Amino acid sequence: MSGTTLEKFSYDNKIVKFFGAATMIWGLAGMLIGLLAATQLFLPEANLGNPYTTFGRIRPLHTNAVIFAFVGNAIFAGVYYSMPRLLKAPMWNKTLSWIHFWGWQAIILSAVITLPLGLTSSKEYAELEWPIDIAITIIWVAFGANMIGTLIKRREKHMYVAIWFYLASFVTVAVLHIFNSLALPVSLFKSYSVYAGVQDALVQWWYGHNAVAFFLTTPFLGLMYYFLPKAANRPIFSYKLSIVHFWSLIFLYIWAGPHHLLYTALPEWAQVLGVAFSIMLLAPSWGGMVNGLLTLRGAWDKVRVDPVLKFMVVAVTAYGMATFEGPLLSIKSVNAIAHYTDWIIAHVHIGGLGWNGFLTFSMLYWLWPRMWRTTLYSTKLANTHFWLGTLGILFYALPLYVAALTQSLMWKEFADTGRLAYPNFLETVIQIVPMYMLRAFGGLLYLSGAIMMVYNLVKTAAAGSFLEEEEDEAPALAKHVPDNKEFWHRAWERKPVFFTILATIAILIGGIVEIIPTILVKSNIPTISSVQPYTPLELQGRDLYISNGCVGCHSQMIRPFRFETERYGEYSKAGEFVYDRPFLWGSKRTGPDLHRVGGKYPDSWHYHHMVDPRSMSPGSLMPPYPWMTTNVMDHSNIEAKIRTMQKLGVPYPEGYDVKAIEDLQSQAQMIANNLKESGIEVLPDTEIIALIAYLQRLGTDIKKAAPENE
Repeated sequence: MSGTTLEKFSYDNKIVKFFGAATMIWGLAGMLIGLLAATQLFLPEANLGNPYTTFGRIRPLHTNAVIFAFVGNAIFAGVYYSMPRLLKAPMWNKTLSWIHFWGWQAIILSAVITLPLGLTSSKEYAELEWPIDIAITIIWVAFGANMIGTLIKRREKHMYVAIWFYLASFVTVAVLHIFNSLALPVSLFKSYSVYAGVQDALVQWWYGHNAVAFFLTTPFLGLMYYFLPKAANRPIFSYKLSIVHFWSLIFLYIWAGPHHLLYTALPEWAQVLGVAFSIMLLAPSWGGMVNGLLTLRGAWDKVRVDPVLKFMVVAVTAYGMATFEGPLLSIKSVNAIAHYTDWIIAHVHIGGLGWNGFLTFSMLYWLWPRMWRTTLYSTKLANTHFWLGTLGILFYALPLYVAALTQSLMWKEFADTGRLAYPNFLETVIQIVPMYMLRAFGGLLYLSGAIMMVYNLVKTAAAGSFLEEEEDEAPALAKHVPDNKEFWHRAWERKPVFFTILATIAILIGGIVEIIPTILVKSNIPTISSVQPYTPLELQGRDLYISNGCVGCHSQMIRPFRFETERYGEYSKAGEFVYDRPFLWGSKRTGPDLHRVGGKYPDSWHYHHMVDPRSMSPGSLMPPYPWMTTNVMDHSNIEAKIRTMQKLGVPYPEGYDVKAIEDLQSQAQMIANNLKESGIEVLPDTEIIALIAYLQRLGTDIKKAAPENE
């Protein structure tokens, strides 16, 4: 472009360095917590005998640390490196960049503090309480504003495919987070969801599935489209395939959430939509995998020697495997086998360890030598990391597939007498303990490889000189001259605001079609006249159940299968959950379903089971909770809880908040008296009393009346 004036500018590598370092630090922390949780599943003593490190408390800490700290910081490092270079412009505002960085680390730190303390909403991948949710919204908007500002001041006319995925991720995560997190606060760290029961389940899995889609998938596809061609030094295989991949993926993905709720109390039409769109998702997902792998055509000799490309190939392959398995699991006959088993855990970790982990590793191995203007300290160490990580994934996932099939077959098996062959759920748990040991070994291998990478990159940085500001130059963005022959999508790529609006429309359609009718059309949730609100003591017990993460191991949803109704009782009805905020249907059964546990055992059984689970269930993997027998329940905000529930439509009598304490104490004294008759002395104001009250209530309303439409 002779005669065109070039403008000089620079890229900020310092923010990339900080996000990259945070990725490594939080990654090791999240993996270490995950290893501890995996160990607790075969060694209950690893719960460490206190309320803060039990499996129920650290499991959400692990998922949040890996998803939002490890993967989240990796996304931001990749975006802050690639986006300025693709647009030929530095990030719009350095102050916003640093607000984003430190704000995000503060949010992660708040999760590290609050989740072990039991301050949780219990919603999968959205456990953080309402003040932190507000902080997430503010920081996410700062990130988006910085991206959009950079787009406005760009010097490159067209947006490359990676930026399409960044924009769609920003918009969709904002929509998902805001609508799923809607809640009424009770106190600083306690709130109740505005949705209840079936509605809450649908909104949560609309969020949960699409958090995987638009936080763990689409931004990483953007990173793939940038870093894979860079590492291979080849153009992306097909521009037109990337167009089909992008638009079909973001439109279809948003509909698939209900496939997490098959055979539940969710309306059948919503389940059918979830299945149909999940199966359709296979095509665009594999389109992205094919586009990535075929970019390496003719470069396989380089793949054999370059650890960066090795990690990328396995990452893209793992993406293909996970996105094949997702539609497979959404087929109802397969879901009937897999749901609530360890198959779901294996599936999630193929994506997490393979796709997100390995692509993050490859990106860091590619970035660090370039930002420090040197070569990688040890290619041999990187290759060793690759094989440790690959073996770690195999040792993690394969035993869980075996465990899942074992669980499912044992749950379903009937003896010649027509009764369940394994009526005691614990028999199915004990059988898979060796698989849990192998899973933990796989996690140890994977963590060892990650530690090796951190050492390698620290030594790489020590050997080089960091380039804080990378200089570049490019002509200013020329005024567009309309060209009728321009390809239609190329025209869209020149209009970032228009492009973002189209992407927003694409992702909103599915959510509107699925969620609005479930909330507004009463016939979707048939009511049951005998179902009553929880008593104040039962509400306290339910909150204790939530804070201790019991939903991580126990479901409260009996599906309409003979083997489930024989084992647990009458299948669950939609109308039973109208006062459940949040819903507690669960995703995994490490322990039995509890929806009909009310009245099944005496109060004394529950007391002994919480103090020492193995005294009542020999071989149980459940941690003991002896502190609940002495901890005084905090019912100081019970009046506020009742008032909040009333605002949400729960039909407590007017003025009941004043009487709530009296009713709570009266019911607590009755349970304490029952325990005393069994020789157990315990004060009526302890946590164990509230928890027993809640457990004894579960599933008892349905015994009083049949469902009826109102």
